Amino acid sequence: MELNRSTLARVPAAARPRTDAPAAGIVHLGLGAFHRAHQAVFTEDAMAAAGGDWGIVGVAPRSPDVFEAMRAQDGLFSVTTLDPAGNSTRVIGSSAGQLRAAADPDAVVALLADPAIKIVTLTVTEKGYKLDAATGRLLLDDDLRADLETGRPPQTVPGLLIRGLCARRRADAGPIALASCDNLPANGHRLRGLIDKLAAATAIGDWVRETVTFPGSMVDRIVPATTPVTLAGAAQALGVRDQAAVNGEPYSAWVIEDDFPAGRPAWEQAGAVMTSDARPWERLKLRTLNGVHSAIAYLGGVAGESTIAGALELPGMREVVRQYIACDVAPSFEPPPGVDTIAYGEEVLTRFENPAIEYQTVQVAMDGSQKMPQRVLQTVQDRLAAGHVPRWGALVVAAWMRFVQGSTDDGRALPLNDPLADRIRAHLAAAPSTPDGVADALLGLDTVFTPALAEDAGFRAALVEWLTAFEKHGVAATLAGAA
Repeated sequence: MELNRSTLARVPAAARPRTDAPAAGIVHLGLGAFHRAHQAVFTEDAMAAAGGDWGIVGVAPRSPDVFEAMRAQDGLFSVTTLDPAGNSTRVIGSSAGQLRAAADPDAVVALLADPAIKIVTLTVTEKGYKLDAATGRLLLDDDLRADLETGRPPQTVPGLLIRGLCARRRADAGPIALASCDNLPANGHRLRGLIDKLAAATAIGDWVRETVTFPGSMVDRIVPATTPVTLAGAAQALGVRDQAAVNGEPYSAWVIEDDFPAGRPAWEQAGAVMTSDARPWERLKLRTLNGVHSAIAYLGGVAGESTIAGALELPGMREVVRQYIACDVAPSFEPPPGVDTIAYGEEVLTRFENPAIEYQTVQVAMDGSQKMPQRVLQTVQDRLAAGHVPRWGALVVAAWMRFVQGSTDDGRALPLNDPLADRIRAHLAAAPSTPDGVADALLGLDTVFTPALAEDAGFRAALVEWLTAFEKHGVAATLAGAA
């Protein structure tokens, strides 16, 4: 049998939801695995602890797969915590419905105008915001322009949001918080800037400033992609099939700026940290965890390792990423009070070593042109501004440059799953396939590298040095020698 509300009695009692069909109070854009293993869990635990109508209506921007699975299961799904000491599985019941934006965008707009909805949260990945990864400027492409200037149903995330806010103003539906949960620096401020620009274009700027808040947040949990093994494990634990099952590591954190004008769940009772400024936590996580994750993915992927845990076993890998953390990441920013960046980095490596988390290097490596500016290039730029050439940061960037060339050191194909894939290939094809040629070709991607960074002679020289080592020796030997 499949998991749904009629089969919950077959699920072990300890694994059943902690809430029962809550009324909707939150809209979440993005039904991916991370949201299901993170915000949905925190919100269910908050309702179980303190009550409230904070059920989540999940909106799938495009992909129908998870939407169809959750709809067939009455919004239920399971999360298995992968712990070397023993796995545990629970069914999450915080869902209050599902919509698919690509099929019915007008229904999403109407939902955003519903007075019962007090919060909108987002996990739409970096590319969903239509912001230039290098500069943060709005990318007013044809799709977004059509969302703003025509009467067609909106097809972009910013288009959905601004249409929803316009409808909410017309309905006099009251204040609302839009909370980004994506890995963007100062994500709340970036979302505010995006909406302010769109609101000015639609003549609701004053209303937005008076009625809408944009709390920032830092989210953290390693959530690997769902595989047939994930589904089989969930079925064994639950006694019913779950086509929307996800896995996650034991660690989970959420730091949230407490700025919700229409109320919020008691997330602090579920373990979240409520704060007035999440940006120090964002920088800590983006640069230390996400930046190191990307470094291991690019280096390990080119060396032929399929998982992050396997890549960490390469001779020299741990030592190299420790050098990156100590020499480049830690000096590049001020961590939150009481937090030691190097100690945090050691905790990160321990989490990455979890043998139960089979996180694929190619999964972490995807969308690199969108992730690199926040995860790595901010560190590089801050070190250069302080008068230091970031040797280890240059290694990470060079590893990305080597990865996007499309093959492992032993000649196997690597996927280039990236919004800029065509531009990357075109830049590489137009340049000599030498370390100098590759560096110059990819530094010419102006939506990834700022002009100041692309023109820095010391940084370019460090890139060429690492690319030369990769060409002569391969990544694995370079790591072993560098350590």
